[in-house]
Amino acid sequence: MGYLTKIAFKNLARHRLRTVVSIAAIAFSVLVVVFARGYVLGLAESAVTDHIFYDSGHIKILHPEYLEQARLLPLNLPVDDLSNLVDAFQKVEGVELVVPRIKFGAMISTGDELFTPAGWGVDPELELAFTDIAHHLAEGRMPRLGQLEIAVGSELAKNIGREVGEKVTIAYTTAFNSLGGATFTIVGLLESGMKLLNEHVFFLPLDEAQRLLYLDNQATELLLITTDLKSVSSMLPKVQNLLSKQAGDYTALSYRDTSDLIPFTDLAKLIYNQVYVFLVLLAAVVVINTMLMIVKERTQEIGMMAALGLEGKDIVGLFVIEGGIMGAAGSLAGAVLGLVLTKHFGRVGIDYTQALSGMSKDIVLNAVIRPVVSLENAVFAFVLGTIIVTFACVFPARKAASLEPSEAMRSVQ
Repeated sequence: MGYLTKIAFKNLARHRLRTVVSIAAIAFSVLVVVFARGYVLGLAESAVTDHIFYDSGHIKILHPEYLEQARLLPLNLPVDDLSNLVDAFQKVEGVELVVPRIKFGAMISTGDELFTPAGWGVDPELELAFTDIAHHLAEGRMPRLGQLEIAVGSELAKNIGREVGEKVTIAYTTAFNSLGGATFTIVGLLESGMKLLNEHVFFLPLDEAQRLLYLDNQATELLLITTDLKSVSSMLPKVQNLLSKQAGDYTALSYRDTSDLIPFTDLAKLIYNQVYVFLVLLAAVVVINTMLMIVKERTQEIGMMAALGLEGKDIVGLFVIEGGIMGAAGSLAGAVLGLVLTKHFGRVGIDYTQALSGMSKDIVLNAVIRPVVSLENAVFAFVLGTIIVTFACVFPARKAASLEPSEAMRSVQ
């Protein structure tokens, strides 16, 4: 085998340009595989993470009828006895955080225009511990409990003509369907790739939301954060059991049950797994053509080797080794370049803000996609490229081995 490997390296060096072109084709396809896989994983992870942060938690607890009216943000279907329920879930093994939220509709008038954002009553410390909202604070801070303060999205602040430090009066409907209003100080400005946070939501302290909306010891939803995302399915029965004993008629839903987007990302990953193989097969076609040309050019040489006693399996092995060398070299180069490219775009992101400007504000999706840099992706693409290209060389190798020595020796180059 060592002898055949030496011959293979010498043969590849004889036609360097052709060898380089074949390796470059393999490298490009593997680079695309590494980047595409990182991109798809980045999109999927972003979709799941943002949905968990700003919609469902790992498990969402709410009134069973709330889902049917969720778009209206009703306040007449709350989770009651909040403090006792929070205490009960905090004692459940596997539950890391219990995050209550109040979501309600609001109105802000600038005199010329009326805006209808959504208010989120939250515990600021819990939100900072659970979500990545701290990374989206472009200016200022989150509001503090007990204070009439809000943090608003950058686009919403621009629309209402307010800046950090200024006051704004917000009208809302209470849990008793009465109209209320309060003046808040803007203490934080949020900027992210999510239309929801930028244009539609403002955050205020949970206790102030409860007071203003007449939701004493209540919330519209309760989010449970588990210690391990994989344990959500096994945790659901425990949560439902506790709810039936502790609180009565409430529904517990996993993060997957509350998203229409996550199933599509799962499907995308499955489809792209087939696309990766197709991309490498395209590069393998280049290598097959190269190997067929080599067989044609080296017909007399193959016949001479066979006449000198080189067996058919050795001839097959020689051409497979040549293909394997090109496959490994191209795959290695492509994997390394793919990692570099993925790392660059993982840092700067790919911004689809303009393309997704017409997207519904209810869809929790970050318009800035950051491909995931993964050594596993690079190894996967390297192995995939090497294996496919090596096996692709079996056909021309068998063609070479099938030549009759006497016929091959008489052929004219």
